[in-house]
Amino acid sequence: MSQQIDHFEFVPQMSAIAREAGALLMDYFRARVKIEYKGDADLVTEADRSSERLILERIQAQWPSHDVIGEEGARIERGGDYRWYIDPLDGTTNFAHGFPVFCVSLGLAFQGERKAAVVYDPTRDELFAAERGRGAVLNGERIAVSKTPKLVQSLIGTGFPSHKRHKNPNIYFYHQITLRSHGVRRAGSAALDLTSVAAGRLDGFWEFNLNAWDTAAGILIVEEAGGKVTGVDGHALAITDRDVVATNGFIHSEILHEFQEVFAGRGLEPLPDPREYRK
Repeated sequence: MSQQIDHFEFVPQMSAIAREAGALLMDYFRARVKIEYKGDADLVTEADRSSERLILERIQAQWPSHDVIGEEGARIERGGDYRWYIDPLDGTTNFAHGFPVFCVSLGLAFQGERKAAVVYDPTRDELFAAERGRGAVLNGERIAVSKTPKLVQSLIGTGFPSHKRHKNPNIYFYHQITLRSHGVRRAGSAALDLTSVAAGRLDGFWEFNLNAWDTAAGILIVEEAGGKVTGVDGHALAITDRDVVATNGFIHSEILHEFQEVFAGRGLEPLPDPREYRK
């Protein structure tokens, strides 16, 4: 039976906002908006800013006392109990290149704890939602993480930064986990990767150096779908922590063990020499 969202306190209003922002993004997506740059390769588009303005206006109209932190610069900090973490367009690089993997991510925290979450994929019309203690849904139907028991049988997601990739060690983790799993995917949207774990499409996901607006919604959706989310050393995540490992729970200790091995430099498989491969 369908698990309707009307038992949620915040999700119905959040869903309406996310769908409106998603429709706006699709208008820009079809028009192939102009790309701008923040730094060397960190993309920003008119769509990011327009989506954030819309979301901010809707939040202020419905919850005028709430604080807001947005990726594109929105800052309302009154010191209240409720704080929103909004990514108006997660997957900007994909969006700017016409690759249809992006979303709107809205996370709401109460006194520093994740309270409610919505992630909306407008290209597939898929809306993921959760509230603390009330479960997680996709388009109104209950979702749950996979039951895959071992890392070797698992499909895993990860992500790389859009800039300063040379300072990020993730290629080593990518290499090792690829060899020890059924495969690693890099889709380009951390929020959607997390919802894929929640829906059982991925068995796990990790990424380094994320921001709260990337993860606040997705982490809660994973947890409410029965998954486990920690830091790379297994500690419980504060909402502002930047390194994330999310799994179905069954493979969590195994993937954390592999991470500790990589950090310690043990058992690293050498990267193949392309010159030798060509021969």
